Amino acid sequence: MMAEAAVDSNEEALEETEDPGPLEPDDGGTFQQITNLLDIIDSESAKTDTAGASLDMRKTLASVIITEKATTEPLVVMNALIRCLQVPEISTKRKVNIYNILQEIIQQEGELEERCVQRLVAIASKEMRETPETEGYVKAEVASDTLVALSRNHFSLVMYDLQHHLKPLNLTDEYVLVTLAKLANGNVFEFMPYMGITLATIFTMLRLANEAKIRQVICSAMETFCETVQFYLRHLEDSVYPVMTEDQFALKLFPMYRYFVTVWLRQRNLEVKLGVIKSLKPMLKLLLPNDDLREQVYDYIPLLLAEYQGGLEALFITQVLRQILEMSVTTNTPVPQMQLHTIFTELHVQVCAKVPSQHQYSNQNLAEIVRCFVALARSYPRELMKFFFSQMEMSKEAIRVGTLALIRAVVSADEPRMNIRTIYMAIRVVKNTLSDTRSKVRIAILRIIGQLALSGYQERVKGWGLKYVSVQLTISTYKLTNRRESLCQRDLEEKMVHKVTMDTVKILTSSVSGMTNEFWVRLLCYIMETDYTEALTPICVSLTNLAERQLHSDDAEASVAGKSRHVDLPAPQKLLARLLVLMSSPYKGEGRGIAMLNLLRTLSQSIAPTMADMWEQEIPLLVRYLEEHTEFTWNQKAWEDKLIQFLRNSLKKTRGSSWSLRLGKELNNQIASFDSPSLEKGFLYRALGFTLATGLEASKVEVLLLELLYKTDYSNDFDREGVILCFGLCARGQVKTVLNVLHDFEDRIQESEQSWQIGAWRKDHPWRREAVKSALMVMYSCVASYCHPQMLLNHVDSPITAKIIHHYSSSCQNVSLKMAFMKSVVQVTNAVNSIKDLEDFQYAQKTALTGIVTAVIRAEPIDNLVSPVRTMAMDALSHLSKLKPFYSTEENSELMDICIHSVISLPPPKEDNESIMTLHVDARSALERLMGHLLQRQLDPKGLQEMVHLLEKWILSEKEWEREKAMKLHLHLLKIYVQSIGVCIPLKLGQFGTMVGLIAPCTCDAHRRTRIASTNVLSALLDLHASQTCSLWSTAKEKELEKCKEDLRGTDVEKIFCASSRIAKVVCMEFNCDEVVSLIQKLCENIGAMDLQHDKASVTWIGTFLQMRVKDLEDKVAEILGAILVHLPGVDQAEVRRLLIEGILLLAHYHQDTVLTSLLRQPLPMESHLTEVWLAVAENMSFARTMLHGLMSRLQSRFTPRVNATSKADVWRLAAVDPLMALCTTHLLIQKTDQEDTLLGLLPDLLYTLLLQLASSHGPEAVSPDLKTWRLVHTGPLPEELNLQRITIKSMQLLCKRIGSERLAQVLEEQAVWALLEDGGSFLEGVSRLARLCMRHVEGYRQRLSELVLRGMDSQVLSCRVSSTAICVELMSDPILHQEKLLKPAVLALEKGTEQEEDEALRVLSLRALGNMALGAPRKVKQYRKLLLEKCLGSLRGPGSTGVTAEGMEALAKILAELREGDVGAFFDSISEQCRVFFDNESELLRLKAFILFGRLAKVVRISKKHFFKGEVKKAWVPLMLHCQDPCSNTARACMATMFQCVHFWGWKSLESPSGQSDASADDRMAVFQTTMCSVLTQKKPAVLYSFLLETMAYVKNNLSRIRIAACNLAGIMMKQMSTHYLKKLDFPALRNSLQELQLDTDPGVRRAALETLKVLDSCNQNWLLALPGGMS
Repeated sequence: MMAEAAVDSNEEALEETEDPGPLEPDDGGTFQQITNLLDIIDSESAKTDTAGASLDMRKTLASVIITEKATTEPLVVMNALIRCLQVPEISTKRKVNIYNILQEIIQQEGELEERCVQRLVAIASKEMRETPETEGYVKAEVASDTLVALSRNHFSLVMYDLQHHLKPLNLTDEYVLVTLAKLANGNVFEFMPYMGITLATIFTMLRLANEAKIRQVICSAMETFCETVQFYLRHLEDSVYPVMTEDQFALKLFPMYRYFVTVWLRQRNLEVKLGVIKSLKPMLKLLLPNDDLREQVYDYIPLLLAEYQGGLEALFITQVLRQILEMSVTTNTPVPQMQLHTIFTELHVQVCAKVPSQHQYSNQNLAEIVRCFVALARSYPRELMKFFFSQMEMSKEAIRVGTLALIRAVVSADEPRMNIRTIYMAIRVVKNTLSDTRSKVRIAILRIIGQLALSGYQERVKGWGLKYVSVQLTISTYKLTNRRESLCQRDLEEKMVHKVTMDTVKILTSSVSGMTNEFWVRLLCYIMETDYTEALTPICVSLTNLAERQLHSDDAEASVAGKSRHVDLPAPQKLLARLLVLMSSPYKGEGRGIAMLNLLRTLSQSIAPTMADMWEQEIPLLVRYLEEHTEFTWNQKAWEDKLIQFLRNSLKKTRGSSWSLRLGKELNNQIASFDSPSLEKGFLYRALGFTLATGLEASKVEVLLLELLYKTDYSNDFDREGVILCFGLCARGQVKTVLNVLHDFEDRIQESEQSWQIGAWRKDHPWRREAVKSALMVMYSCVASYCHPQMLLNHVDSPITAKIIHHYSSSCQNVSLKMAFMKSVVQVTNAVNSIKDLEDFQYAQKTALTGIVTAVIRAEPIDNLVSPVRTMAMDALSHLSKLKPFYSTEENSELMDICIHSVISLPPPKEDNESIMTLHVDARSALERLMGHLLQRQLDPKGLQEMVHLLEKWILSEKEWEREKAMKLHLHLLKIYVQSIGVCIPLKLGQFGTMVGLIAPCTCDAHRRTRIASTNVLSALLDLHASQTCSLWSTAKEKELEKCKEDLRGTDVEKIFCASSRIAKVVCMEFNCDEVVSLIQKLCENIGAMDLQHDKASVTWIGTFLQMRVKDLEDKVAEILGAILVHLPGVDQAEVRRLLIEGILLLAHYHQDTVLTSLLRQPLPMESHLTEVWLAVAENMSFARTMLHGLMSRLQSRFTPRVNATSKADVWRLAAVDPLMALCTTHLLIQKTDQEDTLLGLLPDLLYTLLLQLASSHGPEAVSPDLKTWRLVHTGPLPEELNLQRITIKSMQLLCKRIGSERLAQVLEEQAVWALLEDGGSFLEGVSRLARLCMRHVEGYRQRLSELVLRGMDSQVLSCRVSSTAICVELMSDPILHQEKLLKPAVLALEKGTEQEEDEALRVLSLRALGNMALGAPRKVKQYRKLLLEKCLGSLRGPGSTGVTAEGMEALAKILAELREGDVGAFFDSISEQCRVFFDNESELLRLKAFILFGRLAKVVRISKKHFFKGEVKKAWVPLMLHCQDPCSNTARACMATMFQCVHFWGWKSLESPSGQSDASADDRMAVFQTTMCSVLTQKKPAVLYSFLLETMAYVKNNLSRIRIAACNLAGIMMKQMSTHYLKKLDFPALRNSLQELQLDTDPGVRRAALETLKVLDSCNQNWLLALPGGMS
């Protein structure tokens, strides 16, 4: 009522806050700041991890900033956030973030301003109620959480708002109910005043809730409300004032309970059902304590049971039912009896039926059902047992098993204790099913029997229970013993039955007193007879418990049972034998050893009273040992030794009696009870041997031993070895007896050489001849091992060794027999060697045994190892070598060779086969032992050398395993040698270097063990050498060697090679020069015999020694170089060749002339190894430069005078070499030199040298010199590509490419320079182009080239002078000569070139070079003008060739371009006159050059020569106009240009600008010009025109058809323009005859032109006639 009043009074306030108005804007921009921070929080996370983590940090920081700001200005921040909530179309994500921040602020601040809270409540409430379902209720959830957070400090405001929207008979929004439930859970006492009205209002909504979602919400809310009420009732004293009592709450809840069960629980929606069931549990906690309501709740139990048939999880229904049933027991108000059968049936079905797959809580459901049945058993025991009895009458296994499980649960219930009658009725039900043979039923019954005993009902199971357990123990043991090899389901079930039986036996024997004698006997016989030993531990524990109870029992029945047990016990020896053998595996069967020891200790008085005291002391020690260990930590042999010692101590207590013989007989009988192999049977043989050794009656011992021999299966290795051990152990005290038994056995089986009749003795074990023989051999040797030493010396030769040899020799000698024989030899020799006082004992059978053993080793395969025969054979030889008589030296060597070959050649085993790996390890160990023993007989350098000789082929083997094993053996034997002989005998000269050369490559072996062994061998050799040469090792060297050894243990290949090289550096100074040579020779010899890594190590050592000692080896260089070059062609690996070549280069650095001459005198074609040498030279830039200089010196020596040698170095330097070889080498170096700078620095020299060689190839000196040292390896001629010209051009091509100028290489190819150079006719042109392009594209090397060229121009060799002059042509066109002050010597040299007459090319090039001065040094032309003009003009006057004349005119043209009119002087007239001479020359070149030169003269003319040149122009004008149509286009263009340059000399402006269209053809333009020219001449100088016509007509007979055509055309034009006065002077008949003759010309163009001109002539003739007085009359 108080709540209702409060709600009414606050109705107004709620209406005010229902629609909050807009907030006032905040101060300081808080709203904008918060908006920005919210933007950061709302931003999407980045994809990358780093960026995403950074963004998450920013989001967290933004949230923290808002909450921190709220601590100082909570109202401002809250208002800003509320304002953000009111922003229209705000995203869901932002709203969620705002609400989360508001919740943090609310929790942080506590009390807030009321108006602000009201606004927030109104907004959140509206958000919670009006959120559409499509948005997933996210906003509604956070809004609800915000209201709950506000309720902690503003409960009334929040509660008023929620109650305002919770109205009777009006279905409210689901989140109102959710929020109310949260409020109730978080504010229990504040909510209680509103609980009544809330429950009442919700009840009015139940009929309106038709959707599943709202029903689930109501159920969940009711569950929370009920739990809240329970909490309130438990803490009622903490309430300020009570609101309602428990009964009042129950009365309000029951209508809802009834509605839930009767209406909602019957709906089909499983989610609603689940919600209802979950809400019922807290409801029932409030309803069931009320007596009136509890009876009504019972009425609705059938409705709950009916839900088992639906799809609901059974666990939740069972929990509700269990709650009701347990409360019925607690309140002593049982459920109505009429409902019992239904309850029994529904719950029983849940236990027995198969659980539906959709049920996830089947195990929990079964536990709840059990609790239900326990509660029912307390209320209705008779009815329940009657129901169980009816169910047991059914034959279904599942029903019986389930029922029995429920009975066991009822029996095990102890609070409150069950009525004894209930237990009695339960036992009756169980007894009714004892005849059921199904496994699960038997297990259930056995568990009930054990539970009865545990629950205190032991007396109830004494009769039937013990009998049932005994029967089940017998049945399960029998079935398990006789089960199939492969386990099936039935066997697994039977094994489970047996386990449960054992557990039950343990329970019964520890809890049931007064056990019957029959049960005791059954258990004791079980131990003696069963083959199923896994059950022995619990049986022994049970027997121990029973025995202790009987021994300490005071009543009469126990005394009677104690007396009877002595009667029923088996024989003491039999029980002891059984337990001893089983105890040999003490941890089997859950640790049966301790259980059996305790049983022995308990029964000690009954088994052997004389041993009881000793057992009381020793058995606890054995138990303690087993307790201190586990099956993983114990030692089998140590344990067996303890048991044997225990047995021996026990037998000592019975000394003087037949107790030991009877025990031996029982042990012998036990052999058949155990499988082979097994630990128990192995111990049994050992125990039997020790037991028989103590026997007093030899005859009875013989009988037992003979019986054992007969019944043994010799084909079974385990049984055979067991018998052998038994005989050996027995021989300790019965050696003669044992030998007699063996002899008797051999006699009885009728052994002979022809027959072997032993198969008839035992049909179940058909013996094999070899198996028996091998067993007999080992038996004899085992007797030798265990018998007394003095007895051994008497019997070792005969019969023991004689019998062993006899049995082996008379057998088929298979693997097993060989192994048995070797084992026998080792055992016998070991036994003999173990005797301390042998004195002069000579083993007579040693020679025979050695022969057999070596034959076996030879017969073993060398490609596999599948048996330990050879290992055992070598061990046999090792032991034999210790006995007298000793082996001779020859025998030692032979044995070593045989055994080394037998072991080292074996390939390594696969790592996954441990047994084979063990065989290999054993074989190597045996070989080392044998070699060590044999080497002791030959300790001197010769013996050492012999040993190394034997191992060398294995050390150099390509197979890595052979190298590894050989190296380890080498180390082993060398250690023996060093330790044994020391410095007594020095090594032979060269022996040390050879041995080191053999071992050194192995320091870099791929296998670490081989490397370590080789390093140790090397250390031993160095120590031996140091000790014998009295050289002292410094501490630094020793430390360095140790570091190197440590590095060799790693896996880094580079570090390994580095360490090996460091070792070489350390030791190389200990070698003298001869030893160094022998070492290098050995290393070279071994290259290729091994793998790449060994070869690299060899050359590494060679390189290291050469680096360290190269200066000391001056006299040995040729020898070393020869050795390397001899072996270099056979080296296949490029890397190894490279390292060898580096050694050659190292020698070359210090002995360049010797090495260079040797390499150049190698035959062509150049072999690959020699090519690689030069390639290596190319890799070293500085050295490549040096070698290139040397090569150029050798090539240029042909062009220089020979010099006499003055030293040994000069002999090698001046030795003749073939230039082709030098050129090939030069080409190779150019090709492979990496750095461009090197080639650029050598470019002038290389280029000049190569050009000289190429020039000489085109001259008479092209033939190679005849060398006495030269001899071609091949019989045929050299390949075509190996000629001097091609190699030279290829070298130059490569040089141009390698200098790094791609443009240069491209231009050279485009201009066909290489083709020009290769052809002798175009060689000089190629040289010029090459020089020109190189100067254009390569900078910085012109001075050097200029110096070389000037030197070559003074050479006595013509080809050298010509080539140099060709290069000088290009140099003259460059300022370099002038800049370097080389112009004058160049001009003087060129002057000589122009004067000589022996070679035209030299004159042409000299003139061209002089002309190029105008290009390279234009300012110097005036200085040298007289020389230049004179030499060039001289080339025009003389009878020189066309080339010389043309070059002279071209040079003049270049020179005139740089001179003035006054500079030319008197030469001008001569040049002009000589130039016109060549206008009509037949040579196109001369015509071209003449026209160009005449044009150049026209440019030079100034005032003084103008009149003269004008006359020259008149003389040259007709040729100029005609040759404008020269057949050579270049000449025509040059002529036309010159003609137009000369036009201005006529002085007529109209001629200087020729008329005609620019798009007209050249012929048309020329015709227009000629017409204009003739027209002007007609007007101003008709006489000149007349003379020009006469001169033109002379050209109609020119040799050039184009000139004839031009002459005809020009004549026609002149005739057309000529005045009548001059026409009459013409000789028309002569002209007509000349033109008519042209009609017979071969050229049609000439005929056409002549015809046209003839027409013009006729026209002019006619016009002239018409002009005469009187006309044509």
